Amino acid sequence: MDIMKRLSKAKTALVLEHPFFGAIALGMPSVIDDTIPTACTNGKLIRYNPDFVDGLTDGNIVFLMAHECFHPMLGHIWRLSGRDPKLWNVAGDIIINQMLVDDGIGDFIEGGLLDKKMFEEGGGTTDGVYNLLSQPKRGSGNTTGDDNIVVGMDINGGIGMDIGEAEGESAEQEQDEAEWRIKVAQAAQSAKMAGKLSGGLERLVTNILNPKVPWENVLDTFLQRCKADERTFARPNRRFITQGMYLPSRTGEMLGEVAFFIDCSGSITDEDIAQFAAEITKVHRDLIPTKLHVIYFDTEVSHYDVYEPNDELDIKAHGGGGTSFDKLWPFLTDNDVDPIAAVVLTDLCCYDFGDQPEYPILWVSTDETEAPFGEVVMM
Repeated sequence: MDIMKRLSKAKTALVLEHPFFGAIALGMPSVIDDTIPTACTNGKLIRYNPDFVDGLTDGNIVFLMAHECFHPMLGHIWRLSGRDPKLWNVAGDIIINQMLVDDGIGDFIEGGLLDKKMFEEGGGTTDGVYNLLSQPKRGSGNTTGDDNIVVGMDINGGIGMDIGEAEGESAEQEQDEAEWRIKVAQAAQSAKMAGKLSGGLERLVTNILNPKVPWENVLDTFLQRCKADERTFARPNRRFITQGMYLPSRTGEMLGEVAFFIDCSGSITDEDIAQFAAEITKVHRDLIPTKLHVIYFDTEVSHYDVYEPNDELDIKAHGGGGTSFDKLWPFLTDNDVDPIAAVVLTDLCCYDFGDQPEYPILWVSTDETEAPFGEVVMM
């Protein structure tokens, strides 16, 4: 049987057995392309390498087709946003493959990326897994040659790099992403009417159609607002020297000292700490604060570290009792720390917040609870 017939057979199997994916696959033309290693999609169509497909079972091809449909469903094509493309693809594959395996769709392609522990630690989201993957030397003091890849994970196995580049300008891409949300809603309705929409897929569809604002984006925006435009006399402004004026030049926007408070009370899980660590590492790497103060606490401050821009971070839990926030702000004062902003990573299960400090506060919470001051974002 030729490749196109096998692909058509897989599409029919999806329509009959898994109508949610079948409805999506019907709108995705199949193209044979021997210039790509395995398969890939740009949200408009799916390209398949004939040699790769030829080596798969029928069940593998069903899995492969559903996998490729999943990428635009989750917006992977349009949500790269400056991230490392390879890590973003890896994160997406970990999420997709686990969902397909859990729902019994086709047969998993051996050698592919499957890591249930990382799936759960990342909160079942591509963004969460990407943040975990971004941590240097995760899981060991050794690496596979790339300090940002999980040890022992074959990132070149299975389907491999399969997220194509989005077409058109930003306005067209936004339109494409919006149209995909409509496709997802229609496919879900069809599958639900047929009684073949699993609970996991129904929750996924709800998240796709009613996305929450990613807390990582809120954190980034919060800290970006706190940047200061520093000026220095070390390099005088040459434009005014000829006029007899000795004025400072701009050094560019810089992020000053930032304080991160990590709640280590008994209600905080290891997965929460892992997410906290991933995001602090990202801030240290990308925003480069002049000093990064990391304070661990429960009812008291249990540990304190200060990092310079070139230091390697070591984020891990210290403590494990109850929770109290009133000791946090005096601790900074007692240690002569005057941050431009403070971020509290917590579940907000506390009634003792102390007096509001003068610097901005962002509460990144694992629980839907309000705070008496500062901004609150759900993790």
